[in-house]
Amino acid sequence: VQLQACGGGLVQPGGSLRLSCAASGSIFSMNRQGWYRQAPGKQRELVASFTSGSSTNYADSVKGRFTISRDNAKNTVYLQMNRLKPEDTAIYYCNADVKMTRWGTWRDFWGQGTQVTVSS
Repeated sequence: VQLQACGGGLVQPGGSLRLSCAASGSIFSMNRQGWYRQAPGKQRELVASFTSGSSTNYADSVKGRFTISRDNAKNTVYLQMNRLKPEDTAIYYCNADVKMTRWGTWRDFWGQGTQVTVSS
């Protein structure tokens, strides 16, 4: 199973970006998809995620600006980021729990990361 994240780039403050993370490989089911980020010199932090019950969680710093969504048919999770700020600059990673077969166990997978830079 591989998670491929894309959509990062350079954007001016106040701008928008949409990140995508597509999962490929042997996938029976996915759950608790999420986005994390890591800025230089800082620890990786949760940005947004789905819970096992399909509710959503957001970091306080992005509430009202970022929206997580998913397309289960495409095994893809998205992060719409609006009103971006310089402090949103980081490498963004996607994460998901994946069950590879009906009777298998849930396993944790990470994407490779995509750089988001917010600067004028």
